Amino acid sequence: MKRTLRGVWSPQRRNRRDVDIYLPESYWSGTRRYPVVYMQDGQNLSDPSIAFGGRTWDLASTIERLAARGLELIVVGVHHGGEARLAEYSPFPDRRHGGGQGDAYLEFLVETLKPRIDRMYRTRTARDETAIVGSSMGGLISLYAFFKHPGVFGRAAAMSPSIWFGQGRLLEYIESARAPRGRLYVDVGVHEGAGTVRDARRLARLLVRKGYRKDRRTKPRGGSDVRRRGAGTLRYVEDPIGRHEEPAWAGRLESALDFLLD
Repeated sequence: MKRTLRGVWSPQRRNRRDVDIYLPESYWSGTRRYPVVYMQDGQNLSDPSIAFGGRTWDLASTIERLAARGLELIVVGVHHGGEARLAEYSPFPDRRHGGGQGDAYLEFLVETLKPRIDRMYRTRTARDETAIVGSSMGGLISLYAFFKHPGVFGRAAAMSPSIWFGQGRLLEYIESARAPRGRLYVDVGVHEGAGTVRDARRLARLLVRKGYRKDRRTKPRGGSDVRRRGAGTLRYVEDPIGRHEEPAWAGRLESALDFLLD
């Protein structure tokens, strides 16, 4: 079930945005608490009338499939800031496109939004129960959040991250940053362009050098992923048919969340 917080005020960004809360069906029949996933570009998650190009992540179906396997969670879909989207999702400015307001946006998530969500809903508040997910520029800021706020986010998924933005300074930041414990999911579609694939591979190699171990799982026919002995903390995926679009990310989301939170 989806509920919407209208016009949530950000004192850090001095703007407002809607925030969608996706609650599992079991939420109403008990007192248990749930892990939380913060997702960027909330407009695109489930409503074709406001999604970019009318195509969504079909989030409700993904949540239902995960719940059927016993993985129930709360998803917080944070709507982007409209014309401010590029600025908010970029931790470093780009010579051509500007931006660089990512720190203020993350302060909104960490200092304003997350405390409010934790007060209103039965969440598990620990970092290992809190994930941040996004695609493209949303993937860039989600990856940055994992390293910038390791006490808050213990899981992150960067789907087709825009590593190129800011002349690749995010890679330099990760190179010099402490490597927080946790799990990271990174992917890219082969049909997103040679540069995008090359950047994703550079990122994956860097994360391995930082000490994250690649995860390898078997997937039994008709079943969910089964962790092999000695499973890793990094899952890197190249989708052989993937393009830079919502349907492609939707198709990979279930596996990403299963890895991050299982």
